[in-house]
Amino acid sequence: MIRVIGIDPGLRNLGWGVIDVAGSRVSHVANGTCISTGDDLAQRLLSLHTQLSNVISEFAPHQAAVEQTFVNKDGSATLKLGQARGIAMLVPAQAGITVGEYAPNTVKKAVVGVGHADKTQVLHMVRMQLPGAEIAGPDAADALAIAICHAHHSGAGGLSAAIERARA
Repeated sequence: MIRVIGIDPGLRNLGWGVIDVAGSRVSHVANGTCISTGDDLAQRLLSLHTQLSNVISEFAPHQAAVEQTFVNKDGSATLKLGQARGIAMLVPAQAGITVGEYAPNTVKKAVVGVGHADKTQVLHMVRMQLPGAEIAGPDAADALAIAICHAHHSGAGGLSAAIERARA
């Protein structure tokens, strides 16, 4: 069994979701949102770092997955999101955890089946794949989707591993 944490980076709300992967089966462990606090950017980033470090310490994932940043019209907002994404990649790396990166369309295609799904479709399919899980909000749902995507695309024992076994 492999434990995977998915991280949806955001400067205000950083979603996280932890799943266990056993073969092609995924099961929910926990999810939540780190909400930044502080008056300036440095304090907010430190707040996210501390909270995410606590999550990593509590749930001890073996692998991590982070959504790639897309560039939008507002360069300042893109830069700030990139800094939050840096925290999302740094914290697992500090714990010695391999970090996979996935484009938003790849995540949506893995979970919903189409690359341009909206948030409600992603939430619905995450609930379908993790029955009984109480999801802490849209950022946590996105993080769980990222973890599920990683399970399907990585050597985490998911779909890629099943395809390799079928080829052998």
